[in-house]
Amino acid sequence: MENLNKILRIDTSARVSDSVSRGLVDAIIEHLSAEKAVQVEKRDVSKGLPFINEDWVGANFTPPEMRTDAQASTLAQSDQLVNEIKNADTLVIGIPTYNFGVPATFKAWVDLIGRAGVTFKYTETGPVGLMEGKRAIIALASGGTPSGSEIDFVTPYVRHILGFIGITDVTFIIADAMGQQAEEKIAAAMASIKQI
Repeated sequence: MENLNKILRIDTSARVSDSVSRGLVDAIIEHLSAEKAVQVEKRDVSKGLPFINEDWVGANFTPPEMRTDAQASTLAQSDQLVNEIKNADTLVIGIPTYNFGVPATFKAWVDLIGRAGVTFKYTETGPVGLMEGKRAIIALASGGTPSGSEIDFVTPYVRHILGFIGITDVTFIIADAMGQQAEEKIAAAMASIKQI
């Protein structure tokens, strides 16, 4: 279909029901689908991803044409995750703040897709992202951490890692520090979705 917006939806919250980040992602996709026909691919990393290990590192740093069948198998899920990004026009990622950082499953996703020569490359002037021309919209939720504060280690990390692989058009929809006035903050976040 011409003019189709291919969306990669990534959920990271351990909560499935009553998850603020998932609810915001729902609303973002609904808003985007009102503007243009969309095709949504879903990746729920809360269900678990493997952590990289010595076998994975060895396979990753072996040239593709020299990899054994076992090494190719070791990288199969990583390849799939990378292809999901490559096939997307827009990434919509729901991220709750856990203990001042991202959920461990999101960090596992980052480790699996952060591959030299695949999603970024090294040059004489430094690393260059290879996933350019894409947009990311991040639905961020936190119970007690104010976004942009000195204890917010989520927004700068997510912006940096996406930029590192070439995605620099990043928008945050934020419902933060919901330990107080949660309903008002969720409502404000929902309202801000209409501006994207």
